[in-house]
Amino acid sequence: MNTQTAMHFDDRLATVLRHRAAGERAARTQFRQLLDLLGNKPSNVARNKEESLMAAAWLRLGALGEGISATERAAMISDPSLRVRNAELVAHLAEDEPEVAAAALTKASLIDDDWEALIPRLPIRARGFLRLRRDLSHSTINILERLGIQDRGLPVPARQEDQSDSTLTVPKAAKIPQAANDQPDNLELTDIVEEDTAIGALVKRIEAFRMARALPPSPSADAPHLPLSELAAEVEKSPLSGFAFSTDMRGRIDWASDGVAPAVIGLNLGHSPDNPHVYEAIRFRQPLRGLPLVLEGAPIIEGDWIVDASPRFTQPGGRFFGYAGMIRRMPTNVKSLHGLRQSSEADRLRQLLHELRTPVNAIQGFSEVIQQQLFGPAPHEYRALAASIAGDSARMLAGFDELDRLARLETGALEIEPGETNFATIVIEQVGQLQEVLKPRTASYELGVAPVPAIPLTVVDAEAMAWRLLATITGAIGAGEHLQIELEDSDGNLQLSCEMPMSLAAKDDIFNSSSKPTSGSLSAGMFGSGFSLRLVRAEARAIGGDLRRVDDWLLLTIPPLTAAEAAPSQSHA
Repeated sequence: MNTQTAMHFDDRLATVLRHRAAGERAARTQFRQLLDLLGNKPSNVARNKEESLMAAAWLRLGALGEGISATERAAMISDPSLRVRNAELVAHLAEDEPEVAAAALTKASLIDDDWEALIPRLPIRARGFLRLRRDLSHSTINILERLGIQDRGLPVPARQEDQSDSTLTVPKAAKIPQAANDQPDNLELTDIVEEDTAIGALVKRIEAFRMARALPPSPSADAPHLPLSELAAEVEKSPLSGFAFSTDMRGRIDWASDGVAPAVIGLNLGHSPDNPHVYEAIRFRQPLRGLPLVLEGAPIIEGDWIVDASPRFTQPGGRFFGYAGMIRRMPTNVKSLHGLRQSSEADRLRQLLHELRTPVNAIQGFSEVIQQQLFGPAPHEYRALAASIAGDSARMLAGFDELDRLARLETGALEIEPGETNFATIVIEQVGQLQEVLKPRTASYELGVAPVPAIPLTVVDAEAMAWRLLATITGAIGAGEHLQIELEDSDGNLQLSCEMPMSLAAKDDIFNSSSKPTSGSLSAGMFGSGFSLRLVRAEARAIGGDLRRVDDWLLLTIPPLTAAEAAPSQSHA
């Protein structure tokens, strides 16, 4: 069983190493894959073949790390989905920049034997990062203490057993040598404390504050003061930050907190074009959870708010009779609560996709093992079936990547890599390839290309965008259809106009359509034509363009590459 597991892992590692990281995005992806694989790799290596594979993996990890910033590498290591159980990987990362070493030593989950062997090998500066961990065993802590790493957080305050109250304790050296009953009644604390001690400085500040409170306030006074006298005035001037409320069954406010009740009682939360989310929730008796709300009326309530409320039902009977909850002022640093919810949903989707990739990767790995006969001879039928499963797994992984890309683009979490590409050349080449696919259907494209500027995309991204759009349209073309495609300069922007086939033109919302291609030779992707078009639109919007429908045409607009200023020409005498 152990042999099979090692061979399976080695095959996955070899698969990753066979791919060359051509761009920055591919380098980050491969670096993250190597972290995931090496983080779960056992430290003991038995066979020479595996030793050479591991050596190649360490070299590739170091080479890829040189092109990725330390901040990004530390973020990858701190990812909650990454598991670091390999002491060799921890030792390797501990020699990098401080933030990378700190992330690795904080993330590492090793057994006591591994810690005992690893800690003496760590650089001296890296050992200090372990002082903040509270989950280490006593044996590991003892090793750190023997090596001099003892400052593991703040010390426990010393217990003063000889003190029964919380009065200020003055050192014996700071006291004036005289009897206690001989001291005058008006003796100040500053008279019995030396000025060059920390306690003396603290007592002087307390005395200065007490004197400043006794004197009339002066704007030019340098004495410290507490804003206790101005507290009431500040409360009166501060804007309303929130209030409690309740509504009737129609969503009209019938009760509110004191001070704001005259301004809000009678407002109908659901009947406003500015509050569509609240209206839909009230209509279906759903809880209001962090929904944006725009109020109009008195100055005290005007502006953007956030509403949280729960529906109320009678007991017994269960009859709905309104809402009760809180309305809070929208934070000034939040531009759109809907955007925040989208970002949170995108994060959950990315986490789900990560959980799905793990079993799909395992299925793909096992199928490749069978197809390549790594465990021994296999019947041809099994090899053919394994090859089919590996292909399906690859398509699923590609679909997961597209889902992740769309989620990050629509929430602004991903920025398109800048570049320079002649889009006209790509369109001409791809349309020529698609013409051959359309010949059996007696369909064709009529292409018109005008001089257009270059676009700020890499060749890989530009080809992928053009192919998604053109392949989606081609897959929906019926027999005998002849469509026009025009590439031109429109108001300084590059515009690709594509006439839609009848099957797409009949859809009310083409960006939410799940229709599959009419022919098996081309595919719009796992999730249908609507998803592919949404992805093209998100990519175009990420660089300042757009994809929109105008009648029966799809118009892809891409801004041109900003040209560098020309060098001044030489003046002629």
